[in-house]
Amino acid sequence: MTHTIEINTAAPSFSLLDHHQNRHHLSDYQGQWLIIFFYPKDNTPGCTVEACHFRDNYSDFATIDTKIVGINTDNEKSHTRFSQQQKLPFPLLIDQDGEVAARYGSLFKLGFIKFCKRHSFIINPEGQIAKIYRKVNPSEHINQVLNDLKELQKLRSS
Repeated sequence: MTHTIEINTAAPSFSLLDHHQNRHHLSDYQGQWLIIFFYPKDNTPGCTVEACHFRDNYSDFATIDTKIVGINTDNEKSHTRFSQQQKLPFPLLIDQDGEVAARYGSLFKLGFIKFCKRHSFIINPEGQIAKIYRKVNPSEHINQVLNDLKELQKLRSS
């Protein structure tokens, strides 16, 4: 079931394990900015570019009190390998049934095949959707997200 979500509405909650078997809930990020990026598949070219851009700019996000999580339908073993190979400093959450991706309108299903679409979301400290990215170019996405996040934070503080 696909849900329609909009800016300034509550972000769909989640409770997912990461590749270290730690459980993450949306509420864990209350009071902070959060980037959720859904991506199709671990260790594929576009997904690696996107994840590595988040990795390479991780300190920029940390400086502006923003956490990052990646989500897809791959299993723990796949996430662990991907995270280790790429030295990712943020958690990769396991959504094997695609339930969370569906709540964000980011699940693609074709028969028994299901995977996440390449979508990203900025969630504000109150847990509301602040920005939605439905058309993501992995090479340019990081600049869009950082610029938009800084702008959103500036608007909030003024």
